Amino acid sequence: MATAPERLLLRLEWKVVRRLDGRLQGAHRTAHRGSGIDFTGLRAYTEGDDARHIDWNVTARLDEPQLRVFTEDRELTVWLVLDRSASMAAGRPGRGKHDVLAELALVLARLFGRGGNRVGALLYDTGMVRVVPPGTSRRHALRIAAELERTAAASGGATTDLAAMLDAAGRLARRRALVVVLSDFIGDGDWERSLQRLARRHEVVALRIVDAADDVLPEAGLIVVEDAETGEQLVVDSADPLLRSRLREAVEDRESRLTAGMRRARVPVHRVDTDRDLGEALVEVVAGTGGRKP
Repeated sequence: MATAPERLLLRLEWKVVRRLDGRLQGAHRTAHRGSGIDFTGLRAYTEGDDARHIDWNVTARLDEPQLRVFTEDRELTVWLVLDRSASMAAGRPGRGKHDVLAELALVLARLFGRGGNRVGALLYDTGMVRVVPPGTSRRHALRIAAELERTAAASGGATTDLAAMLDAAGRLARRRALVVVLSDFIGDGDWERSLQRLARRHEVVALRIVDAADDVLPEAGLIVVEDAETGEQLVVDSADPLLRSRLREAVEDRESRLTAGMRRARVPVHRVDTDRDLGEALVEVVAGTGGRKP
């Protein structure tokens, strides 16, 4: 009998992977020289070229600067940084942020792996880090899914330290790689500085998973609200205009800080709503990044 991850992958392969297959195949070229490159020849140096690639021996013989030309390897190592904190549990049963993250991770692992790229995963919750080393096969994608299933019950108790999550990814990805961060980006810490450090060494893309519960307070009179990460509870009047106004301001402030921080780090961020068709969302992500940093 098929396991839950196997059933999920079969469904996603039929509904999503087939729609996207080929869009990532060969679409990526490494952003940095120095590994995974093939020497293809020489050409005359022109202003603006990287002087580090001048072949000085040939330049001396020809008395004209000559530049080494490389074909960069299309294969790469991909790290999926997966936020497993308690705030990711928001959303309706079966279609919460945890569920969408699991589907995204499985689709990306399968798509990149089919292209011969090696995909690894870092699953992060405050105080807990699990690592799935890079691999390529369908079985490897199922291993990532199984690990996600194991960590589905978030431990909670503390607000997510986004900076610590990004720093953990930086320590793990020692060689240059494509780092895809899947998170709702709700948490504490000086994450912007950590993101900038990560983006200096790697190509980074952020997939921000959002549920309506993150931004909107339903008008239902007196309700009990609970911080998903700390467990703190508070009784509030959801119809109070001042409360609703302050909530809107807080959401707008969070959005502006997130957008500005991503822009300063030069990291593309793509919003994936839990009620959105996953295939459509990923088509936009692939079209928007094109496998390259802006």
